[in-house]
Order: sequence, then C-alpha cells, then structure tokens
Amino acid sequence: MGHRLSKIYTRTGDDGSTGLGDGSRAAKDSPRIEAIGAVDELNSQLGVLRALSLPADTDALLAAIQHRLFDLGGELSIPGREAVTAGHVEALERALDRLNEAMPPLKEFILPGGSPAAAQAHVARSVCRRAERRLITLHRHEALPPNAIGYLNRLSDLLFVLARHLNRAQGHADVLWQPDRPQA
Repeated sequence: MGHRLSKIYTRTGDDGSTGLGDGSRAAKDSPRIEAIGAVDELNSQLGVLRALSLPADTDALLAAIQHRLFDLGGELSIPGREAVTAGHVEALERALDRLNEAMPPLKEFILPGGSPAAAQAHVARSVCRRAERRLITLHRHEALPPNAIGYLNRLSDLLFVLARHLNRAQGHADVLWQPDRPQA
C-alpha cells in the first residue's frame, strides 16, 4: 500500500493538475480525472443510500460495492492497474438475478421515487450511468482495464432493480410513468 495522507492539503493542485497513483500528474478536467471523480461521486451516493434504513443483506451488498468502486478508482488512478475482475461483474449479475426474480414484470416505465431509499437508489443509478459515460469517454483516448465499463453497466442495472426491491420491501408501489398525464 502506498503512502497514507498525513497532510490533506499539498498546494500542488493549485496549477490545475492533480497527482495520479503512479506519480504522474493530470489536468483536473482531463477525461481520466473526470472518470475518477464520477466514480467517487457514485461511491458517495451509495454512502447516502446506506445511511438510510436498509435490510442488512442490502447494506452488506452495497458495502461490498463501495469497496469495489474504490478499487475501480484505484484502477483509474494508476494506469495499467487491474483490480475489478470478471468475477466481480458476475457477482453483480448474480445479485441482480436474485433481486429481479422476486419482482413482478414491468409493463410500464417507472419514475424515480417511492420510498426515500428507493429514490436514493435511483439517484445512485443515474450517477452510475454518468460514471459509465465518463469511462467510455476516457476509453476513447486510452485503454481501460477490461471489466471497468461492464462493472458500471451491471451496477446501474442492479441499482434500478434495487430501487424496485426497496419500494416493495417498504410497502411502496413503483411510480409508473403516465405519458398522457395533464400538463403540470
């Protein structure tokens, strides 16, 4: 493990650059730093979700995902590092299948909402999609580890199903989109 921060401010970023884990520097608005920031924001949104009242198994799943997202941030901050594996993507798929099999089939689009936890899961899902887009932008410029984009793609799907699961567990119905609803 590298050096731990004992002093939070360094002043080295005052020129608009930031240090990467390999010692190199990058512009704070570079695609790599945008991707790292989006993954960090996603992790923070999951922290907010975990601060709400959740079933223990859901909290444990989200805790594991937060650790994996930190690993993904490490991949992005040390070009060439691989920490997220195909097994991690498969674990998300298994969790997704397990949660989804208990859900009634969707016949309509749903809106974000319902219980506070489900609404926050939807916020995390939309932030996850943004993080995925930032990784795709980075991938156009530089090669990424093979499982980074797939992990975020599965995670956004999982967060959608988790929102439905949390609504159901907390006695809320899905909020169905009504395309012909009168004007607001």
